[in-house]
Amino acid sequence: MKKQRNTHNGPTLYGFHAVREAWLNPVREVDALFLTDQALRGFEDTLREAGDKGVRRPQPQVLDKDRLEGMLPRGAVHQGLALACRALPDIFIQDFIIRAETKGESLLLMLDQVTDPHNVGAIIRSAAAFGADGIVMQRKHAPELDGVLAKTACGGLEHMPVAFETNLSRALEELKSNGFFAYGLDERGEKTISALPKDGKRILVLGAEGPGMRRLVAENCDELVKLPTQLPIASLNVSNAAAVALYAVGSNDFL
Repeated sequence: MKKQRNTHNGPTLYGFHAVREAWLNPVREVDALFLTDQALRGFEDTLREAGDKGVRRPQPQVLDKDRLEGMLPRGAVHQGLALACRALPDIFIQDFIIRAETKGESLLLMLDQVTDPHNVGAIIRSAAAFGADGIVMQRKHAPELDGVLAKTACGGLEHMPVAFETNLSRALEELKSNGFFAYGLDERGEKTISALPKDGKRILVLGAEGPGMRRLVAENCDELVKLPTQLPIASLNVSNAAAVALYAVGSNDFL
């Protein structure tokens, strides 16, 4: 069973960075690019870059701002650009396992029912920025990888593979059976995240804000770790926590 793909002809991505990275991604199937005359002038370098790289794309369609906004969700911050495209090819945790064997190490994120598209988009952006190898989410409780999520990811969606699994506990078990160690980010953890190894096959598991990780997911983690936050504000937004955690496990400078 696969997560439903976007197959309609209307625009699914908008905003400069989301559209630019998708336009330049040869794996992304593009149906149409809609943009205002002003946005076209700022997008000309990207059009030339795609041509220089041999990425085949349809002719851009110039529209007035009102018509473009009529094609998008109300309030969408589009910056004069919108892209009608297909979803990226499906990724599975077996792909992550194979890549980890090839590299000899890997860093994955698992999001347990993190459903807010702004948070997921920000996490994807951070994961791409800090060199994570992929993200795992539950198929049933995850936002679509388009629209405001892609806008918030700021182009990171084209560079960060996302696998959707039906059961995260079973996915953890499969990853662990292939040499991964799972670390759940939880304020009840006895160690801080700075104690984690900087290499090897690792999974950082983050739960939704408020309830956190579900019980079975937390029980399938090898260890619970926490961020070194202090009172009076002892917790962070899940996307901020993910960014700090990603930096911590990849940097020797983290305290």
